[in-house]
Amino acid sequence: MAELERVGEVIEASTTSFTAQCYELYEIPPLGSLVKTGNSSAELYGIVYNAATTSLEPGRRPIARGKDEKTEEAIYRSSPQLAKLLRSEFGAIVVGYKEGDRLYHHLPPQPARIHSFVYQCIRAEVMEFGQSFDFLNILLNANLPVPAEELVSASLRQMSQAHQDPRAFLVAAGKELAILLSGNLNQLKAILGRIKT
Repeated sequence: MAELERVGEVIEASTTSFTAQCYELYEIPPLGSLVKTGNSSAELYGIVYNAATTSLEPGRRPIARGKDEKTEEAIYRSSPQLAKLLRSEFGAIVVGYKEGDRLYHHLPPQPARIHSFVYQCIRAEVMEFGQSFDFLNILLNANLPVPAEELVSASLRQMSQAHQDPRAFLVAAGKELAILLSGNLNQLKAILGRIKT
């Protein structure tokens, strides 16, 4: 069985999304990745929709430090305190949850808990979650800082990598999207163009 990769912990949560701070600077799951948080009674699944690296102090921006350095790595070697002054975090939109052996592709009754660990889902979990496309409706209707077509296509590309036949998975997803977006052909075309293999 594959080892779960813990990528951070929840620092803000609501019923519809959570924000996690990464333990390591720049170690952010890719856009569209499936992540999970929770405990033995319920696990919440989210799709990464946004990421940022910022100063730990609100309102204080990092300053340029590399004028006399040859590489980015040299900047961090000459200023090791930077790793303690900056943070990387990501937002995930909640797209489902699991109680016991039952997997739901809709919002959970409770939000994630603050300081819950966040894990990158392993291949088997991504395959299991991707057996239903019910989560696509949540992504298409969410009010997020990224366009829905970018997030939907990124999540489908990420999920397809876990399947034996990525193309078959994407074709099935495309058929579901054709139904969901029958009244919005421009958005459908944009998503289908981004998920081509």
